[in-house]
Amino acid sequence: MNKRIETLRAFIMDKQHHQYRRSPEVLGIQNLSETYEKQGLSPVKRTAANLAAMFERENPVILPGEQIVFTRTVSAVPDLFTQAEWDDIKSRHYLHERGYVCNISPDYATTLTKGLEVRKREILAKLEDKHNDAEATEFLQAVLQCVNATQQLTEKYRQYALSLGEAEIAATLHAVQTGGAKTFREALQLLRILHYTLWASGNYHNTLGRFDQYMYPFYANDLKSGVLTEETAFDLLEEFFLVCNKDSDLYPGMQQGDNGQSLVLGGRSLSGECLFNDLSKLCLKASYALNLIDPKINIRVDKDMPLEIYRLGSELTKIGLGFPQYSNDDIVIPGLIAKGYDKEDAYNYVVAACWEFILPEVAMDIPNIDAISLIECVGKCVEKLDLCINFEDFMLLVEAEIKSAMEIIHNKHRSLWMVPAPVMSLLMKGTIEKGRDISLGAKYNNYGIHGTGIAPAVDSLAAIRKYYFEEKTLSYETLTGALRNNFEGHAELRERLRDEAPKMGQDDDFADAIACDLLNRFDNVLQGYTNERGGIYRAGTGTAMYYVWHAKDLGATPDGRNAGEAIPANYSPALFMKQKGPVSVIKSFTKPDLQRVINGGPLTLEFDQSIFKNRENVDKLAHLVQMYIALGGHQLQLNTVSREKLLDAKIHPENHRNLIVRVWGWSGYFVELDECYQDHVINRIEFGV
Repeated sequence: MNKRIETLRAFIMDKQHHQYRRSPEVLGIQNLSETYEKQGLSPVKRTAANLAAMFERENPVILPGEQIVFTRTVSAVPDLFTQAEWDDIKSRHYLHERGYVCNISPDYATTLTKGLEVRKREILAKLEDKHNDAEATEFLQAVLQCVNATQQLTEKYRQYALSLGEAEIAATLHAVQTGGAKTFREALQLLRILHYTLWASGNYHNTLGRFDQYMYPFYANDLKSGVLTEETAFDLLEEFFLVCNKDSDLYPGMQQGDNGQSLVLGGRSLSGECLFNDLSKLCLKASYALNLIDPKINIRVDKDMPLEIYRLGSELTKIGLGFPQYSNDDIVIPGLIAKGYDKEDAYNYVVAACWEFILPEVAMDIPNIDAISLIECVGKCVEKLDLCINFEDFMLLVEAEIKSAMEIIHNKHRSLWMVPAPVMSLLMKGTIEKGRDISLGAKYNNYGIHGTGIAPAVDSLAAIRKYYFEEKTLSYETLTGALRNNFEGHAELRERLRDEAPKMGQDDDFADAIACDLLNRFDNVLQGYTNERGGIYRAGTGTAMYYVWHAKDLGATPDGRNAGEAIPANYSPALFMKQKGPVSVIKSFTKPDLQRVINGGPLTLEFDQSIFKNRENVDKLAHLVQMYIALGGHQLQLNTVSREKLLDAKIHPENHRNLIVRVWGWSGYFVELDECYQDHVINRIEFGV
């Protein structure tokens, strides 16, 4: 990191650029929705008008030493609808989260290469099509208005750069205002503009996709032609990564840090070529040097990937960023193909904001539409345990309970409605040609269902099978009575269930066979449903924030867990499991057929930071990750923490403002998290290597 980047990093981390922000109230645009209502504007016209209004009021800001510009000064996106209008929409439709298009992966490459002016000509040509209906014409006009507004703001920045004597910035902006990028710097600048515009349009959890693939040609050409050296290219890359942290607190999410700025490196091509390239390595190096939460790094790997890639990733893990996250092409790609994705599309997969497997350019999947608490499903069936002759009878009850939960979800999500997204539509395949907004659907329109409490569910089932059905040392009355009373008066039973019963994560075939069965049944249930857009439902092993919500009202469970006690995030062992080390966990969690639960959801492992004082342990971690992939794991994320430091950060947050932790599928600053998430991170099992 050179002095320029160090100074810029300090400026941004000290939030000095916040001085330029102004609220919609200060700018007089807080009530635009009322104007739109009076004018009778359609939703798609409102979206375009809103972006234009924001961009008209944006003041150009160029921070000291910047070469890649655009800084948000309008602190919030004005609402498109009045409260009465929102109430009416919600009375007639299901809204996913905020009701905006989110958590999909745009096609940046086409616009980076062609440029905004060519894209505008494509829109104008389509507007001349006499077969357009009124809806298509209105949509295309909205996209055109958004492109014009983006070009106008770029010109405003160019003029401002000239006024400051920043000729190189002005030249870069002039190049990308109309034409496609020709250099690495231009490509990074145009990518910043496109990404920025998506957020200003109300879209969120906007990923950066396969960054090293679509940016590599610009990088390689500049090095070949002598425009850049590796050092000067690295400085630009560092700055782009730094820019991702500039406005991220304005991006909506469950918590600060949950902003979806993930990028994917590496993977295999359709022809089998390893795509981890020199720019991929540079991305890991930049992330290591900056030590910031954005962008979140994901690496696509497989059993034949060189150990060097795992070593590079482990160096990043060592410093405690909570990434990279690893995804296994050997499992993910065939899993996606089995779910109906075309082979070419499956090979191009990325991850969404957290971990969900999604397809760039062609998919309007909603990979986090809902969740089923598998441990709750088990718990609800315990009262009927006396009706079961054998364990299979009980598993059929659990499967029926999962189906009941799925039936509720399926009925709940009817009449889905989303705010139109003309800018996102520009960056998705086929929308301009069809004159159809991406919010209405794409080639793929599948929904993802998280499965929470997998390990507690398996552990509960293992205890029931062992003690009730096989050994017959636990009666129906004793178990149900203990659970109803939260183990009060049953301390000995609770300890037996917690400490002696078989557990998923201990490489115990007894428990792990149940895990295989449970996840297969979860997938089987979902295969019986089709959503209203013709898409399927995908089972997953992730939890998102549901692991907190579902645990809150969950009573005592047969694994010895007390009412209200936390359940693990994602695909992880119970928090009170007696650990036998990470190898045992990895062996347990790779036994299920993870191609079937292909919505994604990583095994999450915690490591004590002190182990990385030894260089040899970085190599050990690399081999551990490689083993998980070789054994058929689908996804893995690692966290490096110091329990003592976390506890001190709760008491003295002012001393730990840059302390980073992995939460459920993203990294954030520990002191900015709600206490429930802080406590969960503190209580997760730590391993050595």
